[in-house]
Amino acid sequence: MSETSQKESVQADLRINAHWIVPIESPCELTSDDQVLIDHCILIKDGLILAIEKQTDCQTSAKETLDLGQQVLMPGWINAHGHAAMSLFRGLADDLPLMTWLQEHIWPAEGQHVDEDFVKQGSELAIAEMIQSGTTTYADMYFYPQQSGEAALAAGIRSVCFTPVLDFPTNYAQNADEYIRKAVECNDRFNSHPLNQHPQNKHKLVQIGFGPHAPYTVSDEPLKEITVLADQLEMPVQIHLHETAFEVSESLEKFNKRPTQRLADLGFLNERVSCVHMTQIDDSDITLLQKTGASVVHCPESNLKLASGFCPISKLSQANIPLSIGTDGAASNNDLDMFSETKTAALLAKGVSQDANSIPAIEALTMATLGGARALGLEDITGSLKVGKAADIQAIDLNSLSSQPIFDPISHLVYCAKSTQVSHVWVNGKCLLNEGRLTTLNENKLIQQAKAWADKIQPAIN
Repeated sequence: MSETSQKESVQADLRINAHWIVPIESPCELTSDDQVLIDHCILIKDGLILAIEKQTDCQTSAKETLDLGQQVLMPGWINAHGHAAMSLFRGLADDLPLMTWLQEHIWPAEGQHVDEDFVKQGSELAIAEMIQSGTTTYADMYFYPQQSGEAALAAGIRSVCFTPVLDFPTNYAQNADEYIRKAVECNDRFNSHPLNQHPQNKHKLVQIGFGPHAPYTVSDEPLKEITVLADQLEMPVQIHLHETAFEVSESLEKFNKRPTQRLADLGFLNERVSCVHMTQIDDSDITLLQKTGASVVHCPESNLKLASGFCPISKLSQANIPLSIGTDGAASNNDLDMFSETKTAALLAKGVSQDANSIPAIEALTMATLGGARALGLEDITGSLKVGKAADIQAIDLNSLSSQPIFDPISHLVYCAKSTQVSHVWVNGKCLLNEGRLTTLNENKLIQQAKAWADKIQPAIN
């Protein structure tokens, strides 16, 4: 069942046997549209998926074999939007609307505390949480992206780090020109980073992108410059867009057009751009998304908590807009659990559309895996279990009491399974979580670091 014929001389590095495999897209040259493979194995070599075969038919030898029995193998989650280091602000300012939350609490706290150490240690905390809950790729939009990228490399997780761009000064940069310059420099650094190379030079573990914060914090000229540079340097772009009704009304007042129309008129929207939130959109915005090829990152739990509104993903899906799922940051969620986020996305879609058929389980799974890869420009590398792609895999143990009985593993993965049921995680074939234990990060050390930051931050709250 592999796309390349297997020769007796080929030896895999690892063979993983499992009762269920959910590949998301067809892993081989089959015309079958089966969504679940029964009693198959995945063979990994040099960090890539070498083959996916029936266990009884597999003749390829492997240096190591792992038999997971009654577990599910599926692609690791792709958390398509977040602010990793903000895990250190978890619970800092809850139950507040977005602009109050930002202007009166988060931005002042960032001004006082955010530096390279904050970002490095906050990112480590977030990465550990994400690995434990099955995430193999995350998008990050935060200051000091080099620190986030270095943390990702050290932990072995895949990451796209979007460098923030704003018109106003922060601890990181003074103006839009400096933010953009730092993004380009960071991209150059990671493109040549000695640890950021795949053995077969197929792809890099960490990539850098542009992260203009939002239309109301970035003016026209920086947006135009980002568009040109992103095309020249082949860098992805991510922006918060149509997050609140205030954002839309302000744009209509200042520019006499909706934010999406303004970005489209600037030539900013294209297939490189992922638009985060999109809770306040109408049919004209959807038409622009169709014309430009931009994707949407749905962050349902953050949107709910900040009362920002509802992204109409059923309508977007029907319009064939590329969709993905993100947790947003732990300061506004307050966790980075993609199991919870995917379930919420599926349920909310049904409630908003008043259609129980809206966003069925397999579509929700696809949004949270392959959809994220497409949004981040990683579709050829990850997001599904397919021969030649990176071995970015999670294993979920459905043997728990709360998962019995099992009629449909796909249904269970969306509506029933919990992040605590993740047993193993691999990125590029490297095991980052082994029987629920982190292999590249020290959990106790991360907890102590977080407590030390809490001691620093707490006095400013009171």
